[in-house]
Amino acid sequence: MLIEKNSQLDRHDLKILRILSREGRIPVTELSARVGLSKTPCQVRMKRLISEGYIQGFRAILDPSKLGVEQVVFVEVSLKITTEAALTEFNEAVQRAPEVEQCHMIAGAFDYLLKLRTKDMRSYREILGRVVSTLPHVDSTSTHVSMQSVKD
Repeated sequence: MLIEKNSQLDRHDLKILRILSREGRIPVTELSARVGLSKTPCQVRMKRLISEGYIQGFRAILDPSKLGVEQVVFVEVSLKITTEAALTEFNEAVQRAPEVEQCHMIAGAFDYLLKLRTKDMRSYREILGRVVSTLPHVDSTSTHVSMQSVKD
């Protein structure tokens, strides 16, 4: 993730964020050595960055091939109406759909871009009919199949 300079963050904060964005499980002793701080000030800075919302959490990065979900599909979704109530209803419904890995509201020719991971095209087709097409206010969809992930 690109981390821009911020007037509220000094060089140590920025370095902590850069390292943790790539290596979230790094021990604090190693992090502090790489940042150039002792352990306690480094821990204090980490806690502050968490409490101020710069760090939203830590997670495991799973291997899609080992989990049998190598097929990546992007779906453009256009809604029938885009009132605030319709957008809210769609947003809430897509939050409850575990099949949708990511959902972005788009300014452009369509309203939302969804990212899904599936076993194969057959399973995607089933999810398209059972999940995506039944989301509130969906008018049309257009599917784009990823051939290769170049950068995640």
